[in-house]
Amino acid sequence: MKLYRIIAGMQQALRAYVHDSVRADALACERHRGFISAQLFSGLLALCTFPLYLAIVGKPGLVETIAFIWLMTPIAIAAFLSRTGRLEAAHLLSAANLTCLVTFVAAMTGGVQSFLIAWLIVIPVEASLSTSRRAVFAAIMMACTALAGLHLAGLAGALPPPRQFGIELPVLMAIGVMSVIIYIGGVAMNVERLHRHSLSAVREGEARYRLLAENTTDMITRHSRNGHAMFVSHAARSLINCSAESLLADGLFDRVHLLDRPAFLSVFAAAYAGKGPVAVEFRIARDAGPAAPPEYVWAEMRCRVDECGDIVAVTRDISEQKAQEQMIIEARDVAEKANVAKTHFLANISHELRTPLNAIIGFSDILTQDLFGRLENERHREYSALINQSGKHLLQLVNDLLDMSKLDAGKYSLEYADFDVSALIENVKSSLEPVARQADLGITLELPANPVSLNADERACRQILINLVSNAIKFSKPAGQVTIRLQKRAGQVELTVIDRGIGISADDLARLGKPFVQADSAYDRKYEGTGLGLSIVKGLVELHEGTFRIHSRQGAGTSVVVSLPAAAEITPLLPKIERQASRPEPSLKAGA
Repeated sequence: MKLYRIIAGMQQALRAYVHDSVRADALACERHRGFISAQLFSGLLALCTFPLYLAIVGKPGLVETIAFIWLMTPIAIAAFLSRTGRLEAAHLLSAANLTCLVTFVAAMTGGVQSFLIAWLIVIPVEASLSTSRRAVFAAIMMACTALAGLHLAGLAGALPPPRQFGIELPVLMAIGVMSVIIYIGGVAMNVERLHRHSLSAVREGEARYRLLAENTTDMITRHSRNGHAMFVSHAARSLINCSAESLLADGLFDRVHLLDRPAFLSVFAAAYAGKGPVAVEFRIARDAGPAAPPEYVWAEMRCRVDECGDIVAVTRDISEQKAQEQMIIEARDVAEKANVAKTHFLANISHELRTPLNAIIGFSDILTQDLFGRLENERHREYSALINQSGKHLLQLVNDLLDMSKLDAGKYSLEYADFDVSALIENVKSSLEPVARQADLGITLELPANPVSLNADERACRQILINLVSNAIKFSKPAGQVTIRLQKRAGQVELTVIDRGIGISADDLARLGKPFVQADSAYDRKYEGTGLGLSIVKGLVELHEGTFRIHSRQGAGTSVVVSLPAAAEITPLLPKIERQASRPEPSLKAGA
């Protein structure tokens, strides 16, 4: 027991010399420790036998001294492995060192008839511990080359006379063979120890794998290249209410829904094609009871190829997820239908309102302009003007609603033509100057010296500019200025409307451009309007494939920039609503 503890303590001490790169791998760590211990033992044994040699043979000569020093070089090789962690390189160094040493000593003690010639067998045997075919092949070539070289040197008479040790040759041969047997025996014990560690690591890995596979709620399966199930975990009972044994071979494939089988099989081909982990969704039959027909549940299987070339798959029930996806699709369809119904309602009600509004505005115009005689009562004249003003305001609102409904439904058609943008801006300024003067504001134009041509819908561009300038007038302070700037750069015509009004807060800035959204949305707000102006501008700009930007700071004013392509490419108008299929199909997802 004490000897066992001493050996265990020595092994534990040697593990401290193993390189950090292999300490996490138990088997690799044992290989490195075994090599280091063997090299240290060889070097220390040579050091310990030197006094024994002095006692038996006497004072060594130059050759013996060189041989004893050479025998201690394995200590340096052990240090090399401890510092670098390169086991294959260390074995190659050890094989080369031992080959040179055996060749040198054998050349001094009789060549191929030397009592140490049997040590050439040790070279490839020791290299087998490296688990590297290259190292073993190199060791074999070294030993064969050394043997051939000694034989040829002996035939040529190039070897010195054999050293005399005062011991009979048969005894020396017995000592040489016995030392080889002992060393190879040590190598064999090291191989057995490594094999035992390897089996233990395999058993522990299999035990952990089986424990995980049998206790996880997801079903774990192992498949061959053609998809046959070779292992199925016990989670099959909770997933599809059947035994794991019934799913082996083609049992799992037979339960897959007929329409989903191509997708199920394609996942194995995708995994072997090197696409990495892949996933597939399919329906699988679940046993509902002895007399009841099987019910299909949705499952997702994620696959990857393991080190053995088999496919490991993890399958889980995603029926609840699929039900939620179906509910989302149905809810989206309902919302889209409601949106279409709203759009049609707005379009229809707008058309219906415009007819009576035109009559109200027309007759109120007649009354305010005294076309059929002057109204004697001044209050009647005031009421007629209010009716006319309110009717026009309501008609503008109806027109905005109609335009918004057309934009939302994707039915707003554009008529492209070349026109002078500078002339359009001056026309808009002329039409809005009375409103600006009433608000004690001025309108300033910043136009280029040369006319700027634009290929777009002139009516839509006029509406964009009117809405932007009207907003700027509405939210500007008295005695201020509204600036309209026109620039042409990089194939774009840029319209900028600048005011020095109340500005917009950062929170409201992100919401602007949506229908019925205003920066000042409180019930007691000062400014009238529905919040449709900017949303119509944004929609018309997007139809022209342009950009729409707002720069503002609260209390410092607002700058709205509209960029339109100078030479637009007319594309067919597409509806905004794109319907999706209501029933989900099996899908194959790479890299899941």
